[in-house]
Amino acid sequence: MVSESLSLQVQSLPDGPGVYQYYDKEGKLLYVGKAKNLKKRVSSYFNKVHDTAKTNVMVRKIVTIRHIVVASESDALLLENNLIKKNQPRFNVLMRDDKTYPWICIKKEPFSRIFPTRRMIKDGSEYYGPYTSFKTVHTILDLIKELYPLRTCNYDLKEDNIEKGKFKVCLEYHIGNCKGPCEGHEPLENYQKHVDAIRQILKGNFKESLREFRKSMGQCAAEMRFEEAQKLKEKIEVLENYQSRSMVANIKITNVDVFSIISDESAAFVNFLQISHGSVVRSHTLEIKKRLEEPDEELLALAIVELRERFQLLTREVILPFEIDLGEHIKVTVPQLGDKKQLLELSERNARYFRLDQLKQLQIVDPERHTTRIMAKMKKDLRLSEEPRHIECFDNSNIQGSNPVAACVVFKDGKPSKKDYRHFNIKTVEGPNDFASMEEVVYRRYKRLLDEDEPLPQLIIIDGGKGQLSSALKSIDALELRGRIAIIGIAKRLEELFYPGDNVPLYLDKKSETLKVIQQLRNEAHRFGITFHRDKRSKSALNSSVESIPGIGEKTMVTLLKHFKSVKRLKLATEKEISDVVGVSKAKKITDFYHTKTT
Repeated sequence: MVSESLSLQVQSLPDGPGVYQYYDKEGKLLYVGKAKNLKKRVSSYFNKVHDTAKTNVMVRKIVTIRHIVVASESDALLLENNLIKKNQPRFNVLMRDDKTYPWICIKKEPFSRIFPTRRMIKDGSEYYGPYTSFKTVHTILDLIKELYPLRTCNYDLKEDNIEKGKFKVCLEYHIGNCKGPCEGHEPLENYQKHVDAIRQILKGNFKESLREFRKSMGQCAAEMRFEEAQKLKEKIEVLENYQSRSMVANIKITNVDVFSIISDESAAFVNFLQISHGSVVRSHTLEIKKRLEEPDEELLALAIVELRERFQLLTREVILPFEIDLGEHIKVTVPQLGDKKQLLELSERNARYFRLDQLKQLQIVDPERHTTRIMAKMKKDLRLSEEPRHIECFDNSNIQGSNPVAACVVFKDGKPSKKDYRHFNIKTVEGPNDFASMEEVVYRRYKRLLDEDEPLPQLIIIDGGKGQLSSALKSIDALELRGRIAIIGIAKRLEELFYPGDNVPLYLDKKSETLKVIQQLRNEAHRFGITFHRDKRSKSALNSSVESIPGIGEKTMVTLLKHFKSVKRLKLATEKEISDVVGVSKAKKITDFYHTKTT
């Protein structure tokens, strides 16, 4: 039986790739795993009995689940490897040896060799990766070998050795895979141009190589050398599909700490990534409750001091989203692009996901508190005088002026209150006039609420721009409700919010919960109005195509038309065929009616 606490933790996990960590009641790490979908993978541990006793024992010990989100499944695999090697969890048996993932090395030497390795030697050579398998490495090296002729020997090709004629060309030269730098057949400058191009490919910057290959492919095709053109095309496809190195392991970044902060009205969430020898080895997110309106800079500075002390961090460089004075002994880097910027974005993503997890758990455990938080946020974002616990949204529906209708949907405490939804047939407006239609339905809606002494909403949302809003305001003014109900219009194209008397629209963050509630209201009003409009249009079409038959109602005629597909077929049907659908009595009335009309 899964505990309520564990069930809550599983429900709030994200659906993306990442690494999960299981802890026991003493806070000891039991297991580290990777997943393409964190929620599905972790859920699978708790919804069945496992084949091995070891797994069942581990599941019974789990008390806390933590996770780190990453950009891809391969990043998850690399991060899992880093964490297992650092922490040696009890239930992980794989990857506890001293093996590491493979890298591609560009050796620092004349006529640089390029080869795969698991060992990194600090001799000035360049290392690219890591890669999740040697298969990937060999695929890339095979590609490079096809693109550029490089030496494979381990000769010391210093200039004086070549001049003394110490080396002889090998088979690779004779079959065209190498241009023979060992005997001076290829100058160093030309060889290094190839190495520079390969370096860019390994970094993921291969636009120049692609341009050259496309140019060569075009020339080969123009000269009818189709086999060569096809080979170049295959190389282009491989290059286009090649992915650059991982974010969670990068040999260029050695020992740094990364801190980011995501905050809202009530709390701030600070994520910390520890980078050791080029790899992410720890992620931790700290929640800080706000007492006053503390700025992010102040909260992040406090969190950094706390986290560095808690984890005994001694690094001299920290990566931050903005400048903070941490003293003269710590270098602060605020990256704008590149590898360090990617690490900062990874940290921000984890902080954001942690906040979402907390909000999901709050919504499940304490829905009233969740609603209160949403209402408070909407009040602040929309600059209202009170929380919009009762919201109504209006939308018009007509096609070229036919069957004009309007819809009003009602949300209470941020959720649809379908029993309060209302449809309106437009009564006083002729033709397609959305402005006049909006004025009519808003007046009718609130005139009735006032007459029946029903509670008024705190917020009215008009689906449309300034024109629709102005029309609705005429009715609000006519009923003397200006100032008693807040009213705004939302324009679909850019999600602009318009206020009475203000020509400058308000733009909310696209990820804002306030905007999502407004969009949900607008979409629900549109759906509700369109459904009513279609029903009305269908009835109108039915009435125009079906003659009124005494004793036969609309419902019966709809049933008959669904069965016979058209009025013409219904007229030609026998009494027996009709009675099989609607009964003998009604069938006789219908056949008598049509028989009388034709005679």
